[in-house]
Amino acid sequence: MEVRTRFAPSPTGYMHIGNLRTALYAYLHARKSGGKFILRIEDTDQARLVGDAVKVIYESLRVTGLEHDEGPDVGGPVGPYVQSERRPLYKQYAEQLVKEGHAYRCFCEKTEKQEEPGEEADGGILGYDGRCGRLSEAEVQANLAKGMPFVIRQRINKEGSTSFKDFIYGDISVENKLLDDQILLKRDGFPTYNFANVVDDHLMGITHVMRGCEYISSTPKYVLLYKAFGWEYPEHIHLPHILGHDGKKLSKREGSAALSDLLAKGYLPEAILNYIALLGWNPGTEQEFFTKADLIAKFDIARIGKAPAMFDETKLTWLNAQHVKALPPEKAHELFLKFYPESVTKGFDAKKLSGYIQGKVEKLGDLPAMTSFLTAFDANYSTELFVHAKNKTTKEGSKAVLADLQAALAALPAWEYAAIMAAVKGYTEAKGAKLGAVMWPLRIALSGMTVTPTGAIEIAELLGKEEALRRLTHAISRL
Repeated sequence: MEVRTRFAPSPTGYMHIGNLRTALYAYLHARKSGGKFILRIEDTDQARLVGDAVKVIYESLRVTGLEHDEGPDVGGPVGPYVQSERRPLYKQYAEQLVKEGHAYRCFCEKTEKQEEPGEEADGGILGYDGRCGRLSEAEVQANLAKGMPFVIRQRINKEGSTSFKDFIYGDISVENKLLDDQILLKRDGFPTYNFANVVDDHLMGITHVMRGCEYISSTPKYVLLYKAFGWEYPEHIHLPHILGHDGKKLSKREGSAALSDLLAKGYLPEAILNYIALLGWNPGTEQEFFTKADLIAKFDIARIGKAPAMFDETKLTWLNAQHVKALPPEKAHELFLKFYPESVTKGFDAKKLSGYIQGKVEKLGDLPAMTSFLTAFDANYSTELFVHAKNKTTKEGSKAVLADLQAALAALPAWEYAAIMAAVKGYTEAKGAKLGAVMWPLRIALSGMTVTPTGAIEIAELLGKEEALRRLTHAISRL
């Protein structure tokens, strides 16, 4: 049987890290198995739809490279792939359940709760006693004749229990008396999430359903629906929670860990995918750096664990730095240009700068601060910066070094890295000094900072001869 997985987001907000992990695991399993990855838009919650959320879904999948084989924008044999366009199907199947005694019309005048993906809904009436399920056919027809609005509820036999096997959590059994008669079709004709995904997963031939473990409590109702229809139950893989630094489940309602926020900070899409793949899945080795091709080759749903995963932005930052280092230089420069301040791109050799700092960049959003030594020179830096115990530098000694270097550098006919380095090394050797004792005051003079993403020679070259000598003169004056 061909493996068919699906990603079925609700367009009610941005792409959350938890959503993206679900999409990634479904994508990887489909690709590893030579199957199909399907995108379905679950827009049954009309009250909470966000205008551009569908566009965000498409863009998120595009930028992360999780290309789908079937979906609203690419078509496919089991469309439509948007639930609001499939309403006649849900009505047909809901009416079938009513006819066969597995569902009933409920006329109770109670405001329906909007059932939301990932939450156990109470069907609109907390602890609903199924009173409308006990109406006679004559009473039902009388209510319909009066034009009374109704919902269609699942009829659940409260005797016994319902069992199922989850791929991750194993055998689970729930007493039926704990299950409420959930709403399947609302008054407006829209299905609830819980009903629509069962119908769609079957009709779309989904073989493996991946979703968060918060859905486990709803799963017995899904099982009963599959049984009522006589459909084969797909493999269900409930994924462990992702927790924030406070130990609580990451929640999109709390604005935690949106993909768009991480991209805006300058995390690479491939690094984000690499990191979230490890939030619940263990490769079985010490390897931590993965390309998308690596993940496809090595991903195995059998290595998804039960334990919650902690979202650690520090670890993500480390992984991102590894991915930045691994970029081809031309690609790195192309990405850096989107984050460089205009003063850097217009005033300096940005391509050379990119080559010098690529190995030091943790995330692209750091680039403005990292390059500030070029454009935001603080002429009032403290002269105490020239004092460095390890390099044995003093203010007096630094002044003498800088005065000598200024003369040597001013005489250079060509202002390039090799020539500048040769001049500095020549001076160091002539004085019998250690290189650190010369480089430290030179770095402070050129940047006004103790920590820079490049060495003193690189800074001098990037600044250009005129600006570098001007800063040396200023330092000597300050000292």
